[in-house]
Amino acid sequence: LNKPEWYLTQVLMWIGNHAKFLDDKIQPILDKAGSSVNAGLEFSRGLVMLILEKLAADIPCLLYDDTLFCHLVDEVLLFERELYSVHGYLSSFPSCMHILSEESCFQRWLTVEKKFALQKMDSMLSSEAAWISQYKDITDVDEMKVPDCAETFMTLLLVITDRYKNLPTASRKLQFLGLQKELVDDFRIRLTQVMKEETRASLGFRYCAILNAVNYIATVLADWADNI
Repeated sequence: LNKPEWYLTQVLMWIGNHAKFLDDKIQPILDKAGSSVNAGLEFSRGLVMLILEKLAADIPCLLYDDTLFCHLVDEVLLFERELYSVHGYLSSFPSCMHILSEESCFQRWLTVEKKFALQKMDSMLSSEAAWISQYKDITDVDEMKVPDCAETFMTLLLVITDRYKNLPTASRKLQFLGLQKELVDDFRIRLTQVMKEETRASLGFRYCAILNAVNYIATVLADWADNI
C-alpha cells in the first residue's frame, strides 16, 4: 500500500516499451483491415483499466492514513501527467481521476489538502523571512516588494489548481475552488491579525510588508480572473 509508484511506473514502462512494436507491427494490420482502432492507445487503455481496479481495491484500505493517502494521490497525479503528456492518452478514456472523484475518496482528498495547506500557511507566516522579499537586492525584479509569505501563499494556490485541474467534472473543480477561497479568506484574517499588532508603527517595516502582500495577492488574483 505504501508503494503505489511501483505498479504505476511499471505500467508506464510497459506502455513505452511496447509503443514501437504496436506502431510497427500491429497498427498496419488494423489499418489494412479498415479498422479505426489505434493499437497503442487501446493497449494503454487496457493497462489503465487494471490500474483503476487496483486503486478501487487499495483506496478503502488507506483512506484514513493521511500519509499513505497523500502519497497515493501525489503518485497518481504524476502518473496521469506522464500518461497524457508523454504517451498521448486521450481525455475521453477512463482515467485515475474518475476514481479520485468518487465521493468518499474525493471528500478525503479535500480534507487532507486543506489540512496540509493550513500547516504550510502556519510555517510560512512563522518563518523569520516571512516579511522579507526574496528579491530585495534586485531592484528591477522587485517592483512590488512582495514579502516571502505572500509569494509562497500564491504558489500554494497555484499548486492546488495544478493538482485538481484535470478532474473530469466542473462540480468537483468548483469544490476545490471553494477550498481555495477559504484559504484566501484565512490568509486575509491572518494578515489582519498581524496588522493590528503593527498599527502603532504604520510606517514600520512589517506594516508596509503587509500592504505590499495585499497588493500583490489582489494583482495576481485579478490576473487569474481569465482562467476558467
